[in-house]
Amino acid sequence: MPGTSSGLRLRRPWWCSPRPGATWAACTATCRFASSSTRCPPEVAEALAQAVAQFDDSGHPIGIVWHGGEPLAVGQQKFAALLAPFEALRRAGRVHHYVQTNATLITETWCDLLAAYEVRVGVSIDGPAALNTERVDLRGKPAFDRILHGIAQLREHGIPFSVISVVGTLGIAMPEDLLEFLTSLGAHSVGFNIEEIEGVNTDRQPPTAVQAEEFWRRTLTWTREHPGAPAVREVERLAEYLQLIRSGRRAEWDGRRLDPIPTISWKGDVVLLSPELADTAAPEYGNFVAGSILDRPLPEILRDAHRLGYVRDFLTGLDRCQAECEFFDFCRGAQAANRYFENGDLTTTETNYCRVSRQALVTALSTLATKEAVA
Repeated sequence: MPGTSSGLRLRRPWWCSPRPGATWAACTATCRFASSSTRCPPEVAEALAQAVAQFDDSGHPIGIVWHGGEPLAVGQQKFAALLAPFEALRRAGRVHHYVQTNATLITETWCDLLAAYEVRVGVSIDGPAALNTERVDLRGKPAFDRILHGIAQLREHGIPFSVISVVGTLGIAMPEDLLEFLTSLGAHSVGFNIEEIEGVNTDRQPPTAVQAEEFWRRTLTWTREHPGAPAVREVERLAEYLQLIRSGRRAEWDGRRLDPIPTISWKGDVVLLSPELADTAAPEYGNFVAGSILDRPLPEILRDAHRLGYVRDFLTGLDRCQAECEFFDFCRGAQAANRYFENGDLTTTETNYCRVSRQALVTALSTLATKEAVA
């Protein structure tokens, strides 16, 4: 299969930035959009579509995630032009489009476009207005009311959506209120990104592991008491792991190899392992650029990934995680961006992300199970 090399196997999704200068992240807290949205050349989208066509049809669609800053800022005409090269692949069931947006720009005509291309929508909102103050518009004004208006448009037009919420030091202490609010939005699923130190986000203190364990314990309790509520991404992943292990299907879990997550910037540069590494100045690693899809086919770039210094260092750290960490069986290893931004070294293992987003979740479930067993 094209793209298989030295512990790396292409899976999905691929992350694509339709606008220059955007901050890449798994969540877009505190984004302030100040970049031009007109410079993304169509040949980047065309090159990516050609790359997708070169991969074997596994029967599982590849996800193309349009992300970074506010992707809808490119405008409807430009966004449709970026989707156009993938249309034959989408109609053949080989590609699904995803967009992560703060929803402030969503209108009736945007809904028509999203529906026409069957774009899966994710909305970034951190909770009620008091928890959402870091999401602002170009003028620095709170975006909360406009986010709710965009969500209302999605619901009115019958477009399903998920939600990603960044949980900071305020939200970490009020999971029930947060879950109640997010449930009221009508999303089909919710993901919690406990605030991290990475990229441009380095000036706020993230929640502690103790706070995170309490958050997850109360979240687990709430989700069990509200079976009709949206699925919580992290809880679902833990439940899937436990179900596979308990049913004797460990090999299925263990067979899920590392996803290189190819991230393609607006100018065609390819960054591997973490979208957050894109646009990061790291001379020692060539700024994490693995190549350009305008110069080399993506399958070739992935095939040679094991030759990259930062990928080798990451895999060294992954081996250490497996050898040293009792949570590895579930966690599968520290994330590349967190290792780099927190520890400054990709060969390291444990990060605060590990402690608050993986370890604390497992420990919370263990604590609940122990209490129930005693009772």
